[in-house]
Amino acid sequence: MTGAEWWRGAVLYQIYPRSFADSNGDGIGDLKGIEARLEYVAGLGVDAIWICPFYASPGKDFGYDISDHVAIDPQFGSLEDFDRVLAKAHRLGLRVLLDLVGGHTSDRHPWFQRSRMSRDSVEADWYVWADPSPDGTPPNNWLSVFGGPAWKWDPLRRQYYLHHFLDSQPSLNLASPGALDAMLEVGEFWLKRGVDGFRLDAIDFLAHDPALRNNPARPTADGRTPAKLFGLQSHDHDMMHPDTLAILGRIRALTDRYPGTATLGEISSQDGAFDRIRRYTSGEGRLHMAYTLRPLRGGFDHATVEGLIDAASADTAGEGWPCWSFSNHDVERAASRWKPVGAKERDPRFLRLLAMLLLSLRGSVCLYQGEELGLPEAELALEDIRDPFGLTYWPEFRGRDGSRTPMPWEAAMPNAGFSAGKPWLPVPEAHRALAVDRQEADAGSLLQMWRRALGLRRACPALVRGTQRRLDLPAPLVGLVRDYAGQSVLAVFNLSAEPVRLKLHELSGATPLPDVAGLGARIGMEDAGGIAMLPPFGALLAQLDTAQAPVRPLELQHG
Repeated sequence: MTGAEWWRGAVLYQIYPRSFADSNGDGIGDLKGIEARLEYVAGLGVDAIWICPFYASPGKDFGYDISDHVAIDPQFGSLEDFDRVLAKAHRLGLRVLLDLVGGHTSDRHPWFQRSRMSRDSVEADWYVWADPSPDGTPPNNWLSVFGGPAWKWDPLRRQYYLHHFLDSQPSLNLASPGALDAMLEVGEFWLKRGVDGFRLDAIDFLAHDPALRNNPARPTADGRTPAKLFGLQSHDHDMMHPDTLAILGRIRALTDRYPGTATLGEISSQDGAFDRIRRYTSGEGRLHMAYTLRPLRGGFDHATVEGLIDAASADTAGEGWPCWSFSNHDVERAASRWKPVGAKERDPRFLRLLAMLLLSLRGSVCLYQGEELGLPEAELALEDIRDPFGLTYWPEFRGRDGSRTPMPWEAAMPNAGFSAGKPWLPVPEAHRALAVDRQEADAGSLLQMWRRALGLRRACPALVRGTQRRLDLPAPLVGLVRDYAGQSVLAVFNLSAEPVRLKLHELSGATPLPDVAGLGARIGMEDAGGIAMLPPFGALLAQLDTAQAPVRPLELQHG
């Protein structure tokens, strides 16, 4: 895509550097590995890449605990290596977004070290410090996402500091002008280097109640104590504070000085997530787009999918721009997480249905590395786990490593072609059969389907930029219509393992779009109008004659 609004409807390919491609045999993916595989990414037909952190870091949270925002961690390479990745991506027509982690740093960051050394230092108020309660306990009841109190005592400064995640990740105080200016200087460093924007990590944690009031209790419905105590509070004060909007405005003002750059915000799964997407992306002083982890936390049924479509359909007059992802580095892969209701076993057609649904929703799209291969979640033994989140909650929660295992490139090669050495996480044997080289050679593979589907999306302006309205269809069908510049595209999906026949008025004049997913949906004709025939997990996309009244179902038959 070209133009200042290239991001609107763009498809971004998310690269987790540690697990993408290893060039030097140390078992850890690196920038040279990314450079070597960029032709593959460009060949998918995506518009941009989002590269997860490769900055200097102790690695306690695998790159999200940054000790120097403008230095490359040696395990990933050098600034010169990054410059080559950036230049090659641009030659291939790919934009490049980097992670901007603005809510916290490593406790080894020089900013934090100077902040804790003296209450009179320049950085003294760059982190969230608070005196203890009179009895020496933390200043309030806030909890860390990773477990335990969100406060750690620092004997040198004789105060507690806030940490929303690991206690080695102190939270920045972006209410401090100095801290916010310093973070904006980090962004400018990378913008001057030529990057095309940022994915903003965990933006719901960028601001908090300055009075540090306690969060209200939120007991579980069944009265049982969960493993993750974070869910026992209503997070009214430790996150999602109104001051977040002012911070986002400053970030947007920075990127506006570099035309053609874009911002993508990560929004938590807390209640009101879709409303926050609209608020955080509506207007020139906000982010360009945002996604939420909320759809990635729940199941996959008719009501849930209708809810996703409703969320994508809201404010289609121009307010807000969502970005959709069904998998990423923080959650179980969709191929394992989502199981169709009523299906006794995994049906390969289901992954094709998910792809077509994802590419039909109003908004931009994030495609996580390996999703195009249909990789399932890796089942790892306890001794293989590296994620501190998983180590804390094993075995009830196995952490995030199952979605972070190495990319399988060549089925017959050691470690599936990811590395000549021992990988930092094992390559599951089940992933070998899904390796890139196997699927490249198979015209009917899921990988080849994704290429065709991305091509179809690019060829249909309504699927890229169109408004959206949900169709009121009975279970197991869901549907939507996308409208843009005189083009109207109907999309209907059968979420069940049973064939469904649906009579629609408007289908009598519709033109089916190519069945790029090979799901076998067809349009037939009857006196009263058109007939949509959807096989199990079928998806039908068709161009309508006009974008007039919403499609009206006449009759639904199973079987």
